Amino acid sequence: MRLSAMGDVAMTVPVLRAFVKQYPTVKLTVISRPFFKPFFDGIPNLEFFAFDEKERHKGFLGLVRLYNDVKKLKIDAFADLHNVLRSKVVSLLFALSGKKRATVDKGREGKKELTRAENKIFKQLPTMFQRHAKVFEELGFPLDLSNPSFPEKAVLSAEILEIIGGKNQKLIGIAPFAQYDSKVYPIDLMKEVISILAKNQSYKILLFGGGKKEIEILDSLSQPYENVINMAGKIKFQQELQLISNLDVMLSMDSGNAHIAAMLGVKVITLWGATHPYAGFLPFNQSLENALTSNRNQYPQLPTSVYGNKVVEGYKDAMRSISPKDIVEKIQLSI
Repeated sequence: MRLSAMGDVAMTVPVLRAFVKQYPTVKLTVISRPFFKPFFDGIPNLEFFAFDEKERHKGFLGLVRLYNDVKKLKIDAFADLHNVLRSKVVSLLFALSGKKRATVDKGREGKKELTRAENKIFKQLPTMFQRHAKVFEELGFPLDLSNPSFPEKAVLSAEILEIIGGKNQKLIGIAPFAQYDSKVYPIDLMKEVISILAKNQSYKILLFGGGKKEIEILDSLSQPYENVINMAGKIKFQQELQLISNLDVMLSMDSGNAHIAAMLGVKVITLWGATHPYAGFLPFNQSLENALTSNRNQYPQLPTSVYGNKVVEGYKDAMRSISPKDIVEKIQLSI
């Protein structure tokens, strides 16, 4: 599962929570992959419809089937929060049947201006949350995102408590990976961050990731310390969400884990390499002060990319300009 896709879906959750709170008589149906269902558990008046991309809803005819399946739920309006080919097709089918529809504006022009090397326009763009809210406003449901509500911290199962050894310390989550290398803080510096934090026995540091290579790296990072635990591959995704909801703070790259923690109301410290929070992907309800960015005096072309997928010569070490001590200090101030 691509982390960016995970982040895209996680970013819709706070907006949908605001919607059901402000319009309690309106029913929402979310169409997404079955994997993401746990994101929406417990949200009132929200029904989850599983998109079967491999069989029933595959290809153009599959999208027509999806439209027919969803139409049975007596949909009055269609909000396209994704703006990709598949969602556009379904949105068009609803429009042709006379239903209201609105599509998220991803602000591609502004993002080009922010990330280009020449004549860069370095300014804060609307956040994805503001863009999502605008979709609902176009459908006649203006939203106020200024007073958000979050789910209660989950009750941790005996299985999770056994792995983490109880919950009598401050829980610090660290998710050191991202989809692209240009967004990943150098592992030797991350080791330094973990080493400083691990000296404080009132902290328990939980490492998050997935995949064989990442698990091996996380094992090497946790191995020297009693109070550092690699959670990757040990619990199911739903349990991971429950654990993240109990964190005191999450340290993450510009990645899906940052948005998952934020949608659960957890404080998030983010690290930015080739990308920048001005593109609109600062996690929900988080402070810009807690987004540590690479040094633009040393690397004036930053941000060089919206998603981190563009390689720029000479910018490989941009994240080394973020000091481990500054990261630790932000974490300590957030707990």
